Amino acid sequence: MPDIGIIGSGIAGLHLGLFLRQHDIPVTIYSDRTPEDIGASRLPNSVAHHRSTLERERALGVEHWDPQEYGYFANHHHVNGPTPLEFRGDLRGPARALDYRIYLPRLIADFQERGGTFDIRAVKPETIVSLSEQHDLIVVAAGKGEIAGMFPRRADRSPYETPQRRLCVGLYHGVSYPDPKGMSLSVSPGHGELLELPLHSFEGPVTALLFEGIPGGDLEQVSGMDQASDPTGFEKTVLEKLESHFPQVRERADAARFHLTRPEDLLQGGLTPVVREDYTRLPNGRFALALGDMHTVLDPLVGQGANSASYSAWVTGETILEELTLDERFCQKVARRRADRTLSAAAFSNFMLRREAAPHLIELFSAMDGDPELAEEFVDHFNRPERIWDILSTPQRTRAYLAGQEWRQ
Repeated sequence: MPDIGIIGSGIAGLHLGLFLRQHDIPVTIYSDRTPEDIGASRLPNSVAHHRSTLERERALGVEHWDPQEYGYFANHHHVNGPTPLEFRGDLRGPARALDYRIYLPRLIADFQERGGTFDIRAVKPETIVSLSEQHDLIVVAAGKGEIAGMFPRRADRSPYETPQRRLCVGLYHGVSYPDPKGMSLSVSPGHGELLELPLHSFEGPVTALLFEGIPGGDLEQVSGMDQASDPTGFEKTVLEKLESHFPQVRERADAARFHLTRPEDLLQGGLTPVVREDYTRLPNGRFALALGDMHTVLDPLVGQGANSASYSAWVTGETILEELTLDERFCQKVARRRADRTLSAAAFSNFMLRREAAPHLIELFSAMDGDPELAEEFVDHFNRPERIWDILSTPQRTRAYLAGQEWRQ
């Protein structure tokens, strides 16, 4: 029976660890943070789990938050500007957004209760080499700097060398949910986007507002403001940006009740999307497999990062069960099996980060404006981003897809 070491206690590492423990495989997760550290940290993200990820959670026995109570049921889309577009796609199964400072510690407890070992230590490249002598496979699902450098950047899949959006995500009271309860993605051409999520956090149901500001655009301001020095001024600016760019959301915000839930419930900055090599050969001849954010870093605009990481963890677990030897061929097999989905998620995310929307994307959005069935089908494909990339990868594919929709009618 193999013995697996996992670096990182995010969704990728935990889903893989829980999967392997279901099959009685010895697993150690190495983390530089305790569950208490995670729970007390600054807001790490505003992640939504799509239906397919919730199905994996159910299979893992960690669906502690009933989607009917904690989930949402539709995707609302708005493209503002001279020719505004609006469409809603009802979900074929609920999605859910939950504060990861609640989610991750609970899954760590599940992992430990099921016999997994949770080892608190800082891990460096040389540590990974020594740990590889103690395990049959090392999976690296977290790490920055030197550790990230162990897995070379794939230039053919990483078109950007700098952040394409300046990010500002916070949790707020005073914003009523759209009807039906759902997320909303709104676009302000030339300035960026707003991703709005109904999210459950420490204070119960709140609203996550994620501003994706194009560098040089009007939305970039909120990502650089010092909220701590002027909380009232910060909240006033957020409302002003909603009024100017996203009136559909502003009309549901009650100015008298609108405020950031807690100072630590705000995250600002930017990230550079990247796809790295699937695995690396260590100096001792053993192999380390990249997983989750170590393999693909995605901008959160279209919500693929955590869902792609969960899928990749599942595929990795299934392949471990099948294999006799966790060698380079094993790593190659994992890479092949997850490639279509993980690389399509990256390509789709990067495509949506263009400063100006591609004409065939606007053609698709225009078709969904007024066609609820088409919108429902499209948003369901967020569970399988390879299908979205099948549609959007070229103008010809988008037009063929739309022609096929007309033919079905």
